[in-house]
Amino acid sequence: MTRAVGTVVRGLRGPIINNGDDIQQIVVDTVLNAAKIEEFSIEDRDIVTITESIVARAQGNYATIDDIATDVKAKFGDDTVGVIFPILSRNRFANCLRGIARGAKKIVLMLSYPSDEVGNHLVDIDELDVKGVNPWTDVLTETQFREHFGYNKHTFTGVDYIDYYKSLVEAEGATCEVIFSNNPKTILDYTKSVLTCDIHSRIRTKRILTNNGAEKVYGLDNILSQSINGSGFNEDYGLLGSNKATEDSVKLFPNNCQPIVEGIQTKLKEATGKTVEVMVYGDGAFKDPVGKIWELADPVVSPGYTKGLDGTPNEVKLKYLADNNFSHLRGEELKQAISEFIQNKEEDLVGAMESQGTTPRRLTDLIGSLSDLTSGSGDKGTPMVYIQGYFDNYTK
Repeated sequence: MTRAVGTVVRGLRGPIINNGDDIQQIVVDTVLNAAKIEEFSIEDRDIVTITESIVARAQGNYATIDDIATDVKAKFGDDTVGVIFPILSRNRFANCLRGIARGAKKIVLMLSYPSDEVGNHLVDIDELDVKGVNPWTDVLTETQFREHFGYNKHTFTGVDYIDYYKSLVEAEGATCEVIFSNNPKTILDYTKSVLTCDIHSRIRTKRILTNNGAEKVYGLDNILSQSINGSGFNEDYGLLGSNKATEDSVKLFPNNCQPIVEGIQTKLKEATGKTVEVMVYGDGAFKDPVGKIWELADPVVSPGYTKGLDGTPNEVKLKYLADNNFSHLRGEELKQAISEFIQNKEEDLVGAMESQGTTPRRLTDLIGSLSDLTSGSGDKGTPMVYIQGYFDNYTK
């Protein structure tokens, strides 16, 4: 019988994960239980994905604001610290900023505008045109920014992040000066000690600062890259990918995920005889068309995945084949011709017209986005996602 369904995605409900839980066994048990209850069979090249949050929870990868402050103090001493390019997020950055401020005496907070790196806007870009402000060349003080644009609250959160961030710094006993610029070199007019908080552009920013006279340059990936007084840490990403846990702590991005995904794969193989691919995922990579926010505040989409998820899709565009190669065919003849073309397609279709319009992204990024949209970030209670048929095509 011809299959009527291609890819199937299921959000799996599991237990609430706590520090010390055996995350590998919990994932395996959840998958096996779901398959039994929902009556689906586990097959080779199925995929199980696990949100980074529950992996970090099981690892107990947490740190306090005091831990952040201790590391910042050790790196910067009594220097005025230039904190540049943070994202505008209560969940992602507020507690980080509190820790930074607690470890410093003065902060020069430099915000990018009209938006942060992931698309949270301080001001609508059209307003820049109205006011004749060029965000690539113009440096604004807080007073100048207010004179031009007034007070604007975030579209979704209703927060004025300029006031909010400044108040967080001052509440920790540090003084705070706010400026606005998209040029990393601007901060060097205020201090030579810089903590750059951008995520995906951090390597370039550090290079520019170092090459232009900065004396101390660190990124969020360098803060809590080692344990502070027994705290959690992330050797690769530090505070990047962290989230607010409590009013006084953050949950860090999980550590050492590769043994976890490989262990789950092995356990599922032992239980079912099938080779299931496994990955840990954080933020997907997609843009909200209304809020203009990129959902990509984690340093990577996947910090760990099994080798079957390496690479990019190698697919052809069905509508291109139907409109071009086989435009003279209809019905069963068209189906047969396209099926034969797919079965005999080249192993590398990069540059081929038949593949134009297919998504040239890594499998882990695509699957991470699919998983993130499925599990959501609220109360769905499905921190694991089971995907079937992802690697199938029209001929299967």
